[in-house]
Amino acid sequence: MSSPLATPLEARPDRRRSALVVLSAAMLMTVLDGSIVTVAMPAIQRDLGFSPAGLSWTVNAYLIAFGGLLLLAGRLGDLVGRKAMFLAGNTVFTAASLLAGAAGTPGLLIAARFLQGAGSAMASAVVLGILVTLFTDPAERARAIGVFSFTGAAGASLGQVLGGVLTDALSWHWIFFINLPIGAATVLLAVRVLPTDRGAGLAAGADVLGAALVTGGLMLGIYTVVGIERHGWTSAHTLGLGAVSVALLAAFTVRQAKARTPLMPLRVLRSRTVVGANLVQVLTLSAMFAFQIVVALFMQRVLAYSALATGLAMLPAAVSIGAVSLFASARLNTRFGERAVLLVGLALLAGAMLKLVAVPVDADYATDLLPVMLLIAGGGLVLPALASLGMADAKPDDAGLVSGLFNTTQQVGMAVGVAVLSTLAAARTGEELAAGVPEPAALTSGYHVAFTVAAVLLGAAFLAALTVLRKRR
Repeated sequence: MSSPLATPLEARPDRRRSALVVLSAAMLMTVLDGSIVTVAMPAIQRDLGFSPAGLSWTVNAYLIAFGGLLLLAGRLGDLVGRKAMFLAGNTVFTAASLLAGAAGTPGLLIAARFLQGAGSAMASAVVLGILVTLFTDPAERARAIGVFSFTGAAGASLGQVLGGVLTDALSWHWIFFINLPIGAATVLLAVRVLPTDRGAGLAAGADVLGAALVTGGLMLGIYTVVGIERHGWTSAHTLGLGAVSVALLAAFTVRQAKARTPLMPLRVLRSRTVVGANLVQVLTLSAMFAFQIVVALFMQRVLAYSALATGLAMLPAAVSIGAVSLFASARLNTRFGERAVLLVGLALLAGAMLKLVAVPVDADYATDLLPVMLLIAGGGLVLPALASLGMADAKPDDAGLVSGLFNTTQQVGMAVGVAVLSTLAAARTGEELAAGVPEPAALTSGYHVAFTVAAVLLGAAFLAALTVLRKRR
């Protein structure tokens, strides 16, 4: 069967570059939204009267919809057309951003955040599928993935800075309204520059039962994970819902093995490269929560940095990741192979975590934190290499599904990182406070635990990449 998307011979180079701009803009909007909200949460709580537990749902509602729908959205993109799914997702996300910005009650904001997550899942699930079928030349694909990864890194750091600026200068409403021009421009340009694809048709995988099982299992699983910090690892809530989630996903797997038209053909899991890349990604992103969030907490709660100062202090990390992913990753992947580049990047990230394990309570930015920001440049090697490996064996008819799987493991990794590292850090801090240790030192001790576990996770990711992934050139 021919590729549902236009081939490189049919799409001019300038058309492909324009398509890459559109896909990167959508990625920027999604990542920006994920990080910009965290900075504005205190203002949202004051304005709308959220309870502390209710406030977390401004993040959790988004995560549950996003992570739970990625796999389904990716497969539907293969069936109904990836361009159509991308356009629908961006339209839903933009409309939900308007609703969130105008929200005047906690319930309305949470509902809007859930819709934002659904729209993000619809668009994000097919982005890599579109990219790898549009850029088939290895060197050209490597450059495109480098640009795409740079956009993600830039969006994460830009969100922290922009969130503080918009909230202080205007109001928290504008952290959502800013998505409106980006979303509208993305949709209009996507209509013109993305190649039109037919899709395989719903008859090729219209497994309604399978869709219900996998969506329910993923949503329930993410809901369980984000609630661990509140309920604890061994609570009836965590163990009970976790068991139901695992049972639903197991039933989905059995269903896919027997269904005449499976939603997710299990052949995609026969690729050692695809499985290995997703495993490494879960471990790596679980660990990187220690940098993305815990370092920011250390700066604000221990070193007394403001939100804006924290964002600026972390800017060198975004610059270093962006520079490496944009200017070096494609050449290195083409010359040495993604596996070798991935291993070097993981080693650099592990070095950054080990440096943080010893960070003192009175840390000096230039000597204690800036070297960490520069070592984090390893992320500019890891992210493009993982994206290339995760999509390496994707067939044209399964590219959306494999893209959805890759994005799903991203969300699972981040959710697990939040649950594990934040719980362990809080437990150590509580022990230190109970023993009479001053709060800054107690917090620092808790963060040291998080950094140590992160280093262990990155070591496990290194071993998994070394043993599971095969050499590729």
